Amino acid sequence: MSPGEHTMTANAVSAKKSDAEAVRSAWRPRLELRRLQGRLFFFATLTAILFALGALVFLMSSIWIDGNESLSIEFLMSFPSRFAAKAGIKSALYGSAWIAVLTAAFAVPIGVGAALYLEEFAEDSKLRRVIDINIANLAGVPSIVYGMLGLAVFVRFMALDRSLIAGAMTMSILILPIIIVASREALKAVPRSIRLAAYGLGATNWQTVRAHVLPSAMPGIMTGIILSMSRATGETAPLIMIGALSYIAFTPTSPMDSFTVLPIQVFNWANRPQEEFHALAAGGIVVLLGVLLATNAIAIVIRYRYQRKSSW
Repeated sequence: MSPGEHTMTANAVSAKKSDAEAVRSAWRPRLELRRLQGRLFFFATLTAILFALGALVFLMSSIWIDGNESLSIEFLMSFPSRFAAKAGIKSALYGSAWIAVLTAAFAVPIGVGAALYLEEFAEDSKLRRVIDINIANLAGVPSIVYGMLGLAVFVRFMALDRSLIAGAMTMSILILPIIIVASREALKAVPRSIRLAAYGLGATNWQTVRAHVLPSAMPGIMTGIILSMSRATGETAPLIMIGALSYIAFTPTSPMDSFTVLPIQVFNWANRPQEEFHALAAGGIVVLLGVLLATNAIAIVIRYRYQRKSSW
């Protein structure tokens, strides 16, 4: 390299360094501003979280204080009554269990099957895009609309009357969009390399989905099922719309029997003017939360086992 070329190279390097210093000096004030904005956002989100947790702790503690005295074996094994000292939630507890089991039996296979078909087998057509948009929109429809649909279709048109199966079908169409959307997102999260590896070994599309894709996506699918079943267990408006009773002095023994559920029973007691029934409503809320936590715990254990299998 000649002396002239060496001088030109040194000048170019020094020019680049000066340009970099100019850029850094120009961006340094913005960097400090961004750091300040980041700290402010952190404190704002932390404050919102602490406020929400504080409100939740306050509500839970007040409900526990009000309903703790009502909790007993007699409360769980007694039927509702006009007298607060004799009232219990046996029929509502049985009805909630029936509704949860039947709703899961209807909604989970249909929802997961629909997600598998739309994500793994259906062609990318205009009809599929229309179905995708409608499923996403149905997930945000108010629950009372599903109650009106259940009343028109299941109770009147199909003549199922105010039975457990009518209530379970109504709750199934309520949570189906949630299960489908969550299951499809879980299937999308499975790496494409797993599918290509199975195809490379000669597996068919169904064998690939059944043996590899579905087990890998099962933790995400279980998350969607947990969320949807929690919503179904705590919903009241659709069941009131189809005519679920607020007072039942027997436990259902078949899917065609009349029923009530814990949210309706709690709502009925909370509307009573007597303070004793308000304490019973608080006790019913505690039991309902316990049922939700128990069912969610079982589902979380199943999801954890699938996660361990998929990690192998």
